[in-house]
Amino acid sequence: MNTATPEPRGTEPLSSEVLRGHTDAIVLTVLRRQDRYGYEIYKAIGDATGGEYEVKEATLYATFRRLVRDGLVDAYWGDETQGGRRKYYSITDAGRAYQERAVRDWRATQRILTTLLDTKNSPISKEA
Repeated sequence: MNTATPEPRGTEPLSSEVLRGHTDAIVLTVLRRQDRYGYEIYKAIGDATGGEYEVKEATLYATFRRLVRDGLVDAYWGDETQGGRRKYYSITDAGRAYQERAVRDWRATQRILTTLLDTKNSPISKEA
């Protein structure tokens, strides 16, 4: 019988696997502060995590399309006088409601995982 302890999948502190399902909520949270264009959103996410998490460009633009399609975000073209035109994204009332639910759900999930994974105090890790 192999008694070696397997390494947890993904050794980075913020596993992209865990974060992947929360991209919509992350983008909506960024947009709650102000309207932004794509690169600003990308940069805000990277800066907020100190570079520990970087969303892939393809994932981000697929997220924008989905959020617009679902009515959670509006998109509009900026009127820059210099450089290329930028598409800006603005959170809708439905987007705010979705983001608030997502944050509540995340906090509940976080509490449950903290309880279950706390090896010193978890009710499931105590020996009988």
